[in-house]
Amino acid sequence: MTQVSELMTRGVRTMAPHETIAQAAKAMEELDVGVIPVCDGQKLVGMVSDRDIVLRAVAHDRPADQTSLSDVMSEDVCWCFDDDPVDIATQKMQDAQIRRIPVVDHDQTLVGMLSLGDVAVKGDLDDASQALSEISEPSQPARPPVGHDSGAKH
Repeated sequence: MTQVSELMTRGVRTMAPHETIAQAAKAMEELDVGVIPVCDGQKLVGMVSDRDIVLRAVAHDRPADQTSLSDVMSEDVCWCFDDDPVDIATQKMQDAQIRRIPVVDHDQTLVGMLSLGDVAVKGDLDDASQALSEISEPSQPARPPVGHDSGAKH
């Protein structure tokens, strides 16, 4: 059975909780990524995505050069161990509907990231395909029902 450590990307760029969303956006642009792990030292404390920045900061007119990552990051992070079998990691990705997952060692230190791309290119294409089909299942948007009292004129 293939372990996560055999497929993951090592040497992942991290940012500290006190850094700003402007700094994170610049790092995302330079790295051509949409998510960056947030670590306090070597310990994973959250993840910040381009979506987090847009929905939790830009949409609320928060200044990019003054808003810290700790204010917008996702704190309840789904992660896996480096010695987990890949199928356990892809199941976690499916359950959380994410395409990349932080990888930690048993001291909870971030040691890498595993993406569906890593699994597809370096591992089992069928596992990646199955995970992607589950992750990509569309959710229903939260929209109010349209009825006769919607204010529309007939």
